[in-house]
Amino acid sequence: MLPPFLLFALGALFVAVARREFRGAILVLVPLLGLVNLAVLPSGTTFTAHFVGYDLSLFAPGPLSTLFLVLFHIAALVAGLFSAHTKSAGQHAASLLYAGSAVGAVGAGDLISLFLFWEVMAVSSTFLIWGRGTDRSWRAGNRYLVWQILSGLLLLAGIVARYQATGRIDVAFIGLFGEDGAPSLAGWLIFLGIGTKACFPFLHTWLVDGYPEATPTGAVWLSSFTTKAAVYGLAVMFAGEATLVWIGASMAAFPIFYAVIENDMRRVLGYSMINQIGFMLVGIGIGTELGINGAVAHAFNDVLFKGLLFMTMGSVLQQTGRIHASDLGGLAKSMPWTNRFCMVGAASISAFPLFSGFVSKSMIMSAAAYSDQHFWVWFVLLFAAAGVFHHAGIKIPFFAFYAHDAKIPATDPPQNQLVAMGIAAVLCVLIGTFPGYTVYTLLPYANDYSPYDVAHVVTQLQLLFFSALAFTWLQR
Repeated sequence: MLPPFLLFALGALFVAVARREFRGAILVLVPLLGLVNLAVLPSGTTFTAHFVGYDLSLFAPGPLSTLFLVLFHIAALVAGLFSAHTKSAGQHAASLLYAGSAVGAVGAGDLISLFLFWEVMAVSSTFLIWGRGTDRSWRAGNRYLVWQILSGLLLLAGIVARYQATGRIDVAFIGLFGEDGAPSLAGWLIFLGIGTKACFPFLHTWLVDGYPEATPTGAVWLSSFTTKAAVYGLAVMFAGEATLVWIGASMAAFPIFYAVIENDMRRVLGYSMINQIGFMLVGIGIGTELGINGAVAHAFNDVLFKGLLFMTMGSVLQQTGRIHASDLGGLAKSMPWTNRFCMVGAASISAFPLFSGFVSKSMIMSAAAYSDQHFWVWFVLLFAAAGVFHHAGIKIPFFAFYAHDAKIPATDPPQNQLVAMGIAAVLCVLIGTFPGYTVYTLLPYANDYSPYDVAHVVTQLQLLFFSALAFTWLQR
């Protein structure tokens, strides 16, 4: 039994020095062993350390941690399998260190440990952008690193302010205002530090600037950890803060306009990621048990279907050398399996019934509809849900695999990548079909929500139908 993050750190060390033929196996074996390690750790297990006069809780998971710990191990397994064919030892080591630091962040029991993992996550993920080896990726990686360091500095300043004001460094609810109703300096600094990684408006540009310049495999890792660790932090420390409802609503709405006109398909997915995080922040801001359950369930599902879409578009880039919608088309015949997996990801992110997005997004929508104080946000989310189907559910598969035939010579990617996409696709369908036996079992609060009633299904099908009609009309 080991602290979960330590297994990834050891794996990063081993993969950096291993022979080339063993690196792919290590990349897959580490998260597999990590899942076994999670399963055998007794409930309530903690790992502590003494550091510069402080007793640190390096691993002391709370009620929300279990879902994210399982999620990050599954994400690392799928991303590792997708990346196993690549030859770069540095990329493999950075990927495992990145995943391990995210695991450490969601398992940390104190703010100092969280900050340490936060910074390792920032530096290690930058190498996945630099690894592409182009001038654009180098500059984008530099800008990305600046934003990540800014996030860490804000978080550190907030931790210092909180310790000076209260003497506490435990990971727990903090809030934006003190008991006297006055704004909390520590709360706002930590809020903005985590919010930078969560892509708050005006603090979001690092994602759509950096992720599209990463390697075809690196973008899959990037899509899984940074923003979801931030969602975890906000859910633990700022649940029920009404400010998050306003921020989440704006994040759900404004990226749609950029995604619709964007030509780079991975940048479309970047805007779509911000849109999906907006849904999660609304659920956290509403703060009810249904809202929190919906937010973290949607984070779980988003890693799978967004990772699947990044894998399909990464495969397109890898096999054709092209990623702009205007340069693609007609790949359904030459890349049939990639096309099928992309359709599953598109259906999932669009929240089609029987796909994963439906069983979590409808929880957030219901939490908004049931909220007297925040009922208005239901209309914003309705608009945002239609926009998601328009730009991610239709635009991406249509322009990549159908539309005009660009006559690009291509084939499906290597077998390991197809298997990785297949695992993600199967999970999207299983979770969407049997939520009560999958993601709902990991939720932090008791859950009796049923997504498959007539009202939810009919409303969603109407939304999808009219969104498809709008796309067809605009296309013609």
